[in-house]
Amino acid sequence: FQTPVQIKEFGAINKVDFSPVPPYNYAVTASSRIHIYGRYSQEPIKTFSRFKDAAYCATFRDDGRLLVAGSEEGSIRLFDISGRAPLRQFEGHTKAVHVVGFLSDKYRIFSGGDDYSSNLWDIPSATEIMSYSEHTDYVRCGCASKVNADVFVTGSYDHTVKVFDARTKSSVMTIEHGHPVESVLLFPSGGLLVSAGGRYVKVWDVLKGGQLLVSLKNHHKTVTCLSLNSSGQRLLSGSLDRHVKIYSTTSYKVVHSFNYATSILSLALSPEDETIVVGMTNGVLNVKHRKPEESKERSQKKKQPAYRTYVKGRNYMPKQEDFYVNKPGKCVLRKYDKLLKSFQSSKALDAVLEPHIRLYTPEVTVAVMQELNRRGTLRSALAGRDEKQVSLLLTFVTRRVIEPRFTPVLVTVADMITDIYQPVLGQSALVDKQFLRLQEAIGREIDYQEELLEVLGMMDALFATLTEKKAPYLEENKSNGLTK
Repeated sequence: FQTPVQIKEFGAINKVDFSPVPPYNYAVTASSRIHIYGRYSQEPIKTFSRFKDAAYCATFRDDGRLLVAGSEEGSIRLFDISGRAPLRQFEGHTKAVHVVGFLSDKYRIFSGGDDYSSNLWDIPSATEIMSYSEHTDYVRCGCASKVNADVFVTGSYDHTVKVFDARTKSSVMTIEHGHPVESVLLFPSGGLLVSAGGRYVKVWDVLKGGQLLVSLKNHHKTVTCLSLNSSGQRLLSGSLDRHVKIYSTTSYKVVHSFNYATSILSLALSPEDETIVVGMTNGVLNVKHRKPEESKERSQKKKQPAYRTYVKGRNYMPKQEDFYVNKPGKCVLRKYDKLLKSFQSSKALDAVLEPHIRLYTPEVTVAVMQELNRRGTLRSALAGRDEKQVSLLLTFVTRRVIEPRFTPVLVTVADMITDIYQPVLGQSALVDKQFLRLQEAIGREIDYQEELLEVLGMMDALFATLTEKKAPYLEENKSNGLTK
């Protein structure tokens, strides 16, 4: 993973949740706000702040359109991602609601609160379907089954994990964890359940009636959060001991570990395992992106000639009758020239957008763009780029489009980028900001050009009056000369 990006929030971060659909934005719950961040944006692209007190556990629905969150005052709010005001508000808990989530049928919500109850809610009618009061302490974590739309799990500070079925009036299974339960997780198959509490992470077989399979004790302090990767082969756990441990789900051995600055409260992994986001007690959000995989070209070491080869003939003096033959110099092609030669237009454009070329020799970048346009492959080279690459292209065009030597080519490039990426406007704050900057730069340049045209018009008028005055004066001098 690359060097982490640090983002400061307003309070301890109790939940981070990724949207299950592209562009994989993530919701961060801290203090009385919920912030939605883009993958590479360091500023929130949306904020939900309609909470009187602390907000908890903002969670996306499977289609990424709705977001549900609990609160300190005991109400549950349902938000539309495209709006700001809550769509629904569910009242029924008498104390803070620390855990909320959607059942896999998308039309029901489960919740758990500090009033020891676990409730089921109907979204369309905003009513309570069922309330279970089986826990004897705070309910602080939960999750829903992806296989069965009626099954959900809650974990409590009474040391138990309970499995509920919406079709029954009581829990169908109770598991004794042995410590206050901070986090629970169901495997995608629904057969294995993971619970975290105290220093332990425990894996249970649900199909065998809650049989303990393995108990892991790799942390030095309380384990606060759990996460699975997309394939289910890696289990991640975060703890107050400032470490994230990564286990293999085949052997349950620790295969990797990350170290952080302070205690960890929340942890999330993006759906395609490209980004790890960790929320800490001091309100800092730590974001790590996976390094792009580069093709490893094995460079074969050339055998160096022996020393005597260099020394041989060093003192030889050419005679008068000798013919001197010049060895033709080898033509070394640059990286972008090689890519152009092999018709790899997209990679050639990437090569000239590297900082040392883009910043110090922009004429090379523009020349390659012109060549791609001449070949008719510029549109395909510009298409299919991610948020970061589009932002880089727009930055370059905005900075250089006002230079007269580059304007004809870069105006064509700007037109193509606008045509290609117009349908996805509004999905990335970073790209939208760059489009606005480009618009401002072009607007300023048009204003300058208009002012220059006005000045040219004035100068033309002045020159015209000067020539008219000069002509009569010359004619008068000629006539005086003739009379004399």
